[in-house]
Amino acid sequence: MSKPLGYYTNYTPGEETLLATLQDNYGAAFEKISKREKLVILTALASHIGCQLEGDCREEIFTITKQMKEQLTIDDQLGIMEAIIVQIRWDQNFVVEKQELPMQ
Repeated sequence: MSKPLGYYTNYTPGEETLLATLQDNYGAAFEKISKREKLVILTALASHIGCQLEGDCREEIFTITKQMKEQLTIDDQLGIMEAIIVQIRWDQNFVVEKQELPMQ
């Protein structure tokens, strides 16, 4: 994270919130958290948010995820993660209609 926490969240310096505590303890750019720890946080938060959403996940998504893990470099996997986060964050989710063919 190259920008401070407040850039990505509703944190305002001087507030006494969890975001303030996180910034105080781990740095404005989470520089005191390792890459592994950041991935654990990302996994936990993504799982938590995903469990709150309605609907099922298509079986093919598990298949392509397995292929991504096996065939893509870590940099490409991180790039996909970044793209998905941006799409989710800014509501650029394209829903597959039933008449459309699934991804191959």
